[in-house]
Amino acid sequence: MKKTDLIAPEQYNIVSEIEQYAEQADKKALIYHDDEGHQTTVTYSELIAGANQYGHVFKAHGLKKGDKLLILMPRSIETYYLYIAALKLGVIVIPGSEMLRTKDLQYRIQHGEVTAVASVDVGADQFERVDGIDHVTKFIIGQPRDNWIDLTGEAQDQSTELETIQTHRDDVAFLPYTSGTTGNPKAVIHTHGWGYAHLQMAPKHWLCIEEDDLVWATAAPGWQKWVWSPFLSIMGTGATAFIYNGRFNAETYLKLLQDNHINVLCCTPTEYRIMSKLENLTDYDLSHLHSAVSAGEPLNREVIDQFRDNFNLSVRDGYGQTESTLLIGFLKETALRPGAMGKAIPGSETCVVDDDGNPVPPNTVGNIAVPLDLPALFHGYYKDPERTKAPQRGDYYITGDQAYMDEDGYFWFDGRKDDIIISSGYTIGPFEVEDSLIKHPDVKECAVVASPHELRGNIVKAFIIPQDGVARDDTTVKKLQNYVKQDVAPYKYPRAIEFVDDLPKTNSGKIRRVELRDLEQRRYDEQHRS
Repeated sequence: MKKTDLIAPEQYNIVSEIEQYAEQADKKALIYHDDEGHQTTVTYSELIAGANQYGHVFKAHGLKKGDKLLILMPRSIETYYLYIAALKLGVIVIPGSEMLRTKDLQYRIQHGEVTAVASVDVGADQFERVDGIDHVTKFIIGQPRDNWIDLTGEAQDQSTELETIQTHRDDVAFLPYTSGTTGNPKAVIHTHGWGYAHLQMAPKHWLCIEEDDLVWATAAPGWQKWVWSPFLSIMGTGATAFIYNGRFNAETYLKLLQDNHINVLCCTPTEYRIMSKLENLTDYDLSHLHSAVSAGEPLNREVIDQFRDNFNLSVRDGYGQTESTLLIGFLKETALRPGAMGKAIPGSETCVVDDDGNPVPPNTVGNIAVPLDLPALFHGYYKDPERTKAPQRGDYYITGDQAYMDEDGYFWFDGRKDDIIISSGYTIGPFEVEDSLIKHPDVKECAVVASPHELRGNIVKAFIIPQDGVARDDTTVKKLQNYVKQDVAPYKYPRAIEFVDDLPKTNSGKIRRVELRDLEQRRYDEQHRS
């Protein structure tokens, strides 16, 4: 595949890739399974009809092309309605998780110049203390609420036909926020044309989705990975999305895979790790599964071996970023090489370059990079030209990760140049956690780093210098953990806290997180050698 094959038609709306399947009356789009065992099936024609009704409500309340809609939804049928409705109208979607707290919402609404929000009822409380929320149009899904528009209720009486607004391939479609090592989260600009390029790469070459496959991608809405797989990759290829909105349990996951005859699975390394620990794997029949992939962090050799030995299935690794799409991975035809990241996805032109943007020889550690003109690359960070320019070297965009490429084209991960923490598939910026902790009256100084963990890949760990007189005990640990859960988000809290007397710093006073990361890695290695 050539890079030019990734360029969308000039006038292009990503919803056209989904809407084409609505012409087949009984073609299944979604199968929703709740934690009580109830299932609901939605066809493509029903999906588009429901989205069109939502779109009419948006129009009636003034939403138009170029407006920004912040969406806070769980795994649900309505989430698909919302995304499709907004994109059909040319409205820019800002994905959000129902786990976001007031602070996160405040920043996104102000920085993203949000016109409207659409939230599941259980997430609406977090908006009460947001400054300026009275100037934002608020739609609620679920239990009606004062001063919110009952989106589901109003949609019932709307037409099921809705014209798609004409959009250019360079018009913005998504504005996801991603954590940075310093400063506030960055808003990544993705266009309708990016969606087209993504569809030419990830679902075809890595996920290996075939039309009419039943595909379970476990990522939750609010993250770009949900836009990648559960939404675009499945809906854009005419497959059926399996949705499970329940807590993770290894036995439950395997039973759902077996009983529903799932064909393609995409989940986090943590989920695979926990499933692989079960002693009764041979009790489950996964013979319908022809493709299993994982992304977010490297897979353990043990996990790969367990799935191969018990299910005759190769779990294939993949690598990409919020700023791009899948860039490196193991395709079905790529021979597995344990420990490697895989090869460059066709069309991505991913390579390894030095700090000046020059390609390096094989087996030389450098920066994982892609050409700046790759159609599947973001169009910059919203309202942030300096951070947009920072990762550019010559003709390349530098991902921030380092690796080397061997003579056969396999990439081998070496580490991150920055301090981003990837835990259970979540990308977490240490600055956000440190900023929260330092506000607590018991904390004098702190540093947050990734600490290796057998199941989660890494966990968030905080090294804390407490204020004088503060007890260095479990009570204080729990108090600080609960504080971060409420102030930032539950998935970002430090699962480990160590009280220290000082922190390693540079001569200019900057904390040297690298020393703390190395310390945690040494401790982990020593523990697992004994």
